[in-house]
Amino acid sequence: MSLNPVTRKRLRRFRAIRRAHFSLILLCALYALSLAAELLCNSRPLYVRYNGKSYFPVVRSYPDDAFTGSGLMTRPDYRKLAASASFRAGPGNRIVFPPIPYGPYESVPAGDIELPDAVQISLAPEPRIGTISVTAAGIVEKPDSAGSFFNTNDAALSGRPLTNLAPVSPAFLGALAERFANQDSEAATLECTRADGARFTMTAATFARRANPPRAVRLTLRDPLSENAARETALLERGRPADLPASGAFARLSDADRDAVLAAAERRFSGPVEPLRLSSGGQALTARFDREAVTFPFRPVRGHPFGLDSSGRDVLARILYGLRTSLTFGFILVIVSTAAGILAGAVQGYFGGLLDLAGQRLIEIWESIPFLYILILMGSVFGRSFLLLIACYACFNWIGMSFYMRAEFLRLRKTAFVESARCLGVPPRRIIFRHILPNALVPVITFFPFSLVGAIGLLAALDYLGFGLPPPTPSWGELLTQAQE
Repeated sequence: MSLNPVTRKRLRRFRAIRRAHFSLILLCALYALSLAAELLCNSRPLYVRYNGKSYFPVVRSYPDDAFTGSGLMTRPDYRKLAASASFRAGPGNRIVFPPIPYGPYESVPAGDIELPDAVQISLAPEPRIGTISVTAAGIVEKPDSAGSFFNTNDAALSGRPLTNLAPVSPAFLGALAERFANQDSEAATLECTRADGARFTMTAATFARRANPPRAVRLTLRDPLSENAARETALLERGRPADLPASGAFARLSDADRDAVLAAAERRFSGPVEPLRLSSGGQALTARFDREAVTFPFRPVRGHPFGLDSSGRDVLARILYGLRTSLTFGFILVIVSTAAGILAGAVQGYFGGLLDLAGQRLIEIWESIPFLYILILMGSVFGRSFLLLIACYACFNWIGMSFYMRAEFLRLRKTAFVESARCLGVPPRRIIFRHILPNALVPVITFFPFSLVGAIGLLAALDYLGFGLPPPTPSWGELLTQAQE
């Protein structure tokens, strides 16, 4: 088919815009890739050679009886077939799987996921917490695990004035005075610094008025540095020499503590192990021993580069099949709604008059119908499906295009070339589609990519809200819901 000079000029102008030309090529390539999804992500092999015969399961279904002679007409388990002794015994037998041998609907058993046989040792500091009671005279009583905050022991703290242990601000002393006066008071915190530069906090809890004033006020001491310290980890693999990092908190452990940590890690290979309480450089530490277990959704692992969703299905396969679903939905919807909008706008714009007036009023009434309510109603009656989504949305998506096409036809119907065609007796149908429409395609070409993107976003939004495609159809909106959860 030869193109007229005007069309060829427009195509040359489009190819000159590199970004638009490259985007069109990329879009077509992605759609072609999604159409070939069965060749990339599929649990059925591309090719099977067994007992001198060739099979192509990706394009044709074969019963289990064809490979095992079991008499079963069900779908064979090709992975089990490839691992069977009878298959491996044949020198010419071979099976070729797609690059990702998992389909979008197949749930991968947790036992089939290969995880490193290792124990993760995590060493985390325990927050140092202590308490003291202070009398109205400012004397410390009943210290509990508070001596280390002042470089002494609990016995040495009893009977000493609080102001001799650490600088106390007037505001904090005022908060204590309110409590001794039996007045309601908010929680008060004092940042303390010892002579050696170590910092800790002293907190008085919220106080509510009581029947009698308190004899003493309890203060809580915390070490903020120990609470915010980072956790350190080490990985111990089975069969490799057991050792711990030679830096950080691990390096500061005593020989006895290191041996205890390694022994507990070895026991973790055979069963659960309780956390260990250790000490490193005067800091209390907790050592925990964990082995990774498969729980869905699961992180990327070998054979599943994008991980697994909440049902154990390969995420990459569902993304690729979801791409095909989204683009197919978008192309069909845009083509159908654009064609309907062109037809409605052309008829109104060309004939005008009473037909145009009645058409506009009917469109305004139709446009006021809530689309989402109609979709929910139709889905509850007929069940959610791909065709139902296209039909419901196409019934409303053509309205915007009809407005633009009506304006174009109203502008062009009185031009000289249209009047000439009408005088020559050319029928209206030929005038509309042969003479006016090619000159009124600017809105169609302009809005086509935006309508396509909007259709894809609409499908994802409906799936995200639960009004889209029925499960387990691969969908980007369903994956987005799982990612948020």
